[in-house]
Amino acid sequence: MSISVRYPSVEVVTGILSGLVAYTFGATWLTLAVLILTWSLVVLTLIDFEHQLLPDVITLPLLWLGLLVNTLDFGFGISLEEAVIGAIAGYSILWAFYWVFKLATGKEGMGYGDFKLLSALGAWMGWKSLLLIIGLSSIVCAILGLIMILAKRSDKSMPIPFGPFLAGAGFIMLIWGPQISSFYSNAVIG
Repeated sequence: MSISVRYPSVEVVTGILSGLVAYTFGATWLTLAVLILTWSLVVLTLIDFEHQLLPDVITLPLLWLGLLVNTLDFGFGISLEEAVIGAIAGYSILWAFYWVFKLATGKEGMGYGDFKLLSALGAWMGWKSLLLIIGLSSIVCAILGLIMILAKRSDKSMPIPFGPFLAGAGFIMLIWGPQISSFYSNAVIG
């Protein structure tokens, strides 16, 4: 009986991401919390790619854990107020996009799990990170969709799950958020 290449690949990627978290945050309680977030993002990515579903049993505890981490001030530098606003704004922004798209096209452009995942990321990283998370995830998702269409691996009607791109952008902001925000402020805003 052979083992699918997927299993060791996921383990290697998860190990690399875990090492990056430990290197970035050091031996702290925050590292433990961020590892839980990271592992959950990996699981959510796999589930969403396979089933186009982001289960509440994972997204909602992540939201509460993000609020708890910022309430206990583990060193993330996000106030509880910023975390609560981030959670509310994360959900509300994608909810608004969902309804604008649905009213304009009659189709659902994303699922409610995407709202909850962005809400959780907002609870962890605050409202200021949301536009960069949305922008980065949207750009990468659009590029992948275009590549898939050009490679004839998909057509325009085939849905692409957005959760993995939110998860990836969230992880990038988690690790390199201050550097990305600084670059964005200097290069784009001026």
